[in-house]
This record gives sequence, structure tokens and C-alpha cells, in this order.
Amino acid sequence: MTKKTWLITGVSSGFGHELTTQLLEAGETVIGTVRNEAKVQDLVAKYPNTFDSQVLDVTDVNSVHELVSQLSAKYDTIDVLINNAGYGLFGATEELTDEQVNKIIATDLTGSIQMIRSILPKMREQGHGRIIQISSYGGQVAYPGNSMYHATKFGIEGYVESVAQEVAPFNIGMTIVEPGGARTQFRYGSAQVAKLMPEYNDNPAHSFLKMLDPANGLAPGDPARMAARIIESVEKDPAPLRMVLGSEALKNTIATVQKHLDDFKSQTDLATSTDFPADE
Repeated sequence: MTKKTWLITGVSSGFGHELTTQLLEAGETVIGTVRNEAKVQDLVAKYPNTFDSQVLDVTDVNSVHELVSQLSAKYDTIDVLINNAGYGLFGATEELTDEQVNKIIATDLTGSIQMIRSILPKMREQGHGRIIQISSYGGQVAYPGNSMYHATKFGIEGYVESVAQEVAPFNIGMTIVEPGGARTQFRYGSAQVAKLMPEYNDNPAHSFLKMLDPANGLAPGDPARMAARIIESVEKDPAPLRMVLGSEALKNTIATVQKHLDDFKSQTDLATSTDFPADE
């Protein structure tokens, strides 16, 4: 693999940390953003010449634009952007506060959008680039108790699918990564839970509580293997628009897409009945 400069958001834990570690071990240059630089001091000490730690809150739009502008001037090329920063929010939609709703949109959706908008001028001018958007198979499949997380993932996937068509003529490829459950802090540490209401105790919206408890079985996904597949995908030409990772994610995504397809086909008469007649 030709040496590249990678910009990755949210590298203090989870996929971000795993991706960064694998890339640095391979001799790549990584610019990693974190909210708390103390959490990556081990990487700073071990890779002083190839790891550039940057403090960034992706919900601060001005800070995003300012940092990417500075990095664009500092580095000859920024070859790959991996939008990884994000977190999960669990609870019935009625249980969520306005602050929780707005915060997850600002982090998981708007933060990624602003990173992409900020890096495009650099990639367009250098004549190439690859953007990896870490989503989830929750961008295709929806479960109760996860409404706002799904809202951000469905939203970012539509955004990337549109922008990918806009930037392809500039030799910029975009890939949506849809992992299934993995043994990371995202699932067992960083996820946020709403203040639960007793009215929902026997509701499907609270089924997520079992998933978050490691005593009920660990997630099947291996973060190291998933990170390796993400890194390898950058060499694929053309860039795959979507990449599902994990047997659980693949099975559930296929089942959901097939159900949608069956539903659409069953509505053929209804859909076509709303067109003007051919002779009008």
C-alpha cells in the first residue's frame, strides 16, 4: 500500500483507536482528533513523528472548518478522511430530552457532514481522496429504543450517497461502512441511556438493555478484523459505496432490504395508478 496521510476523528477508543494503531504500526501518517488529548498520550509517545494528535469537538462547526483549513496548509496531501466520531443513545423517543436529541444530531450527523464539507476543497485540489464514513447497519435496519441513533445513521448514509456522485469526477471515492455489533467501548462503555420511564418497562423500546449487558453474551464482531477490512478498502477502485461488516449485520441487512423490496413490489398497482395516462 502506498504511504498515505490519514485524518481520523474520534481516535481515543473503539474503531478510531484500532484503526489508528494499525495504521501507525504499518508506518502510515495519522492525524487523529480527540476531545481529550490525555487519552492518546501513549500513541503520541510511541509515534512522535507519524501521529499528529489534534483536539477537536466535531459539534463546534467553526472549530471543524478552522482545523481542517490548518491541516490542509500543513500537509501536502490528506489522502483519507475517516469519519468515526460518534456514540449511541438508547431509550424510547419519549424518554429522550431535547438536549440529548440535539447533541446526537450534532455529533453523529452534522459533525460528519462538516468534516466532509471541510476536506473536499483539499482533496479536489490535490486530485484524489478517499472518504470513509463509519455508519452502522443501523443505517439500514431500525430497532425500537434506538430512534435518534437510527435517524443520524439513515441521514448520513443518504448524504454520503448523494455527495459520492458529486465528487466522483474529482477522483474522490466515498464508502459507507456498516458494522454490526463489535466488542468496543461504543457498545459497552460510551453508549448513553435515557432516563427510563416505567410506562415502557415491558415495551420493546427497552429490549436494548439486554444487549448492553455483557452477561447476556458478547457482540460477535472483532474490532481488529473490522478495522483491517476498512483499511484494505481504501485500495479498492472504484470505492465500494457500502461495506457491511459482520455476519449479524449482513444477515439482518439482507432480510430488511428483501422485506422492503417485497413491500415495494406489492404496491406496483398503487404506485402506477397515480401517473397521468400515457395519452395525456
